[in-house]
Amino acid sequence: MPSRLDPEDDLRQAIRQISQSSSDSDYIEQLVPVMRDARYATQITSELRRFASNREQKIESICNANHQDFMGSVTSLMDVQKGTVEMTKQILELNASIQSSTEKLAAQKKALVDSRQVRQNLEETKKALGACLEVLQLANQIHDLMVKKNHYAALRALDELQQIHLNEVRRYKIAEMIEKSVPATQKMIGEAVMNDLNTWLFRIRESSQFLGEVAFYYTDVRRSRNQVRSEADDRFAKFKLNSAMEAIADETDEFDILNNEEAEISIEFTPLFEAMHIHETLGKSDYFSTEYAKTRRTQKDLIIPQQLDLLDEECGELSSLLESIAGFAIIEKATVSKTDNFRQISDVDELWDSMCQSAIALISGSLSAVDNDELLLKIKGRIALFMLTMEKWGYSVSAMNALLLTLFEKYSELLKRRFSDDFLEIVSTDDYMPMPINSMEEYDKVVTVSWYTPDKEREELTFPCVLPFSQMYPLCCIDIRNFLNQIYLFSDDYFQRSTVIDETLRSSLDELLCEQVCQSLVDRLSSQYPGQIVQILTNLEHFEIACGELQGLLFEARSSASATGPVVLQATARFTAAKKAASDRIFELVNSKIDDLIETAEYDWMAAKASKEPSLYMQELTRYLSNIMNSVLLALPKEIKEFIYFDALSHASTAILDLTLDENVKRITPAAADSLATDTSFLSNFVESLNNPILMENLDELVQTVMLMGSENTDEFFDTALRNRKYGKVDNMKGAILIEKCQEGRVVAAQSPTKPTASDRFGTLGSRFGLGRS
Repeated sequence: MPSRLDPEDDLRQAIRQISQSSSDSDYIEQLVPVMRDARYATQITSELRRFASNREQKIESICNANHQDFMGSVTSLMDVQKGTVEMTKQILELNASIQSSTEKLAAQKKALVDSRQVRQNLEETKKALGACLEVLQLANQIHDLMVKKNHYAALRALDELQQIHLNEVRRYKIAEMIEKSVPATQKMIGEAVMNDLNTWLFRIRESSQFLGEVAFYYTDVRRSRNQVRSEADDRFAKFKLNSAMEAIADETDEFDILNNEEAEISIEFTPLFEAMHIHETLGKSDYFSTEYAKTRRTQKDLIIPQQLDLLDEECGELSSLLESIAGFAIIEKATVSKTDNFRQISDVDELWDSMCQSAIALISGSLSAVDNDELLLKIKGRIALFMLTMEKWGYSVSAMNALLLTLFEKYSELLKRRFSDDFLEIVSTDDYMPMPINSMEEYDKVVTVSWYTPDKEREELTFPCVLPFSQMYPLCCIDIRNFLNQIYLFSDDYFQRSTVIDETLRSSLDELLCEQVCQSLVDRLSSQYPGQIVQILTNLEHFEIACGELQGLLFEARSSASATGPVVLQATARFTAAKKAASDRIFELVNSKIDDLIETAEYDWMAAKASKEPSLYMQELTRYLSNIMNSVLLALPKEIKEFIYFDALSHASTAILDLTLDENVKRITPAAADSLATDTSFLSNFVESLNNPILMENLDELVQTVMLMGSENTDEFFDTALRNRKYGKVDNMKGAILIEKCQEGRVVAAQSPTKPTASDRFGTLGSRFGLGRS
């Protein structure tokens, strides 16, 4: 590095150059900067004196050598000295002047420097103030944007303030203050956004019910449209609502439930998007998602009321509940579709399941108060509409199927109870008389609702007429059809448990027919009026036929494709058994009457003279059998009527024989046997007049036994060949007992003066049955 210059050497060099210069002013200006400095004034004087001294020495040396010249030189030197003194004086004066000028200049320079510094400071201060004012203005602008709820712009401005503008004023206190306020401002923006979001959430919660109501309405419109398509084209009948085919058929129908001018619905998700974006910018996306989910869970709980009134005929509270749940869930699905990984499907499904379970518990708890099947059907309709709507939005409605099953069980029980009361009333108020028909219109109505095949063609009918069954049968048929229709009404829309419907219908119908109809008729068999019993039997037969028809109808209407095998109603067997009981009851009543008539028989088994006329009881017996056949039993089918008649004659024959076998009858005279033969012949003539050979067979035992009693050759009975030919129907034990009684009676009668012959007494009876004497 160059060595530092010595100021004294500089002065010496300057004075040397001045002295050697041809002009006094050549280098004077070089001394000006040095002379301005007071520190060098003394040095300059010293150097000048030293320079002068050196010169004087040189001059003296020269003068010593050249005195004259020296003297001249001294003179010159004196002049020079004088000039030097003058010059020194001038220099001193100049130095003083320069010193004064230098001080003044230094003062001015200082003032100028100071003024420049102040001006620079002012400029810097102005710039600083401008930058600070700009920062403050931006900060105020951020708050203005927050007031205007332009939160994202406020957040962007805050970020710009923090990242750019604060760097320009970082050295000022205001930067530190604003820097400290940034987190608080960010928090304020976040809170403001959350407040706006909560306001939005409150509004959509308030509009959820209306949104659900519109969704239900649109589902109902789609259902009607699908039904019209099904009626117009059978190919659409097998495709249910929400199926792929239904979606294709409705693809031209554009309906945005979230933005619909007709329904006056407009749900904007801008507040949510803004909140998401702001929290993402703040780095709080997870926090925001958690808070949003928490808020929605709270709102979900607010939808579910503490209790539910299901007794409203319009289902107002139930509709409000389901519509609110539907609207809430639709918003959730829309949120998932409009955002990216903001709402997890699992969280939405969890909310949905929770709302469904709460609704199911609430409805199930209030269901016990419902005792009207029509109201229950309305409740089911609202739930089914809810399920159809939510299935369209991709929600699983399987949890509601158990509720539908509970509703169906309740519904079927209420229906069964109502129709049970109806059946009981019909059965108890029936007159049990053949139903009169007064017009063709009335006839057509009865035939349409009843399972009845008329014996005559419509054209052959004359009015008034009567139908074989009583009024209860068509009324019960109407109730049965209504019961079927009411049960299948529940299967509309969404109830897919077809096997449950089929089985419930079968078992319920079976129970109604068995317990309320059949058993009620069976209970009335205790009546003492054969005509009423006959009508009950007729009704039972038609119910048995109706059960067969119902089995076929239920098989055809079976909604479950997987079900196999025929539909069997236990009521069919019950009605068959009841028919047997009714027939037995008719047998019992007829036989009881026969017993009563036969008990009035007044046979004198020890009579000496035979009666030529039939007994009074026999006449009453045949009259009763004729009357019951032509009046009471007339409405019965021919086979049943013949069977009853067959049994009645068989019972009468047995009862008459029992008179002779009574333990109190010890002997039977020929006259008494002759009277019995007269009565038997009268009964035979009556039966023969019926023109039914089968009925005549019932009297074979009685006729052959009576002939055996009048026979004088009783040994024929003990001859197997002859007995089989003449007395094949006679019981061995009974025949032997009666032979013994008649033989003892003959002994008693032999003592009588008059004695009729056997051929007189039994000739007519024997010839009638083709029996001859051997």
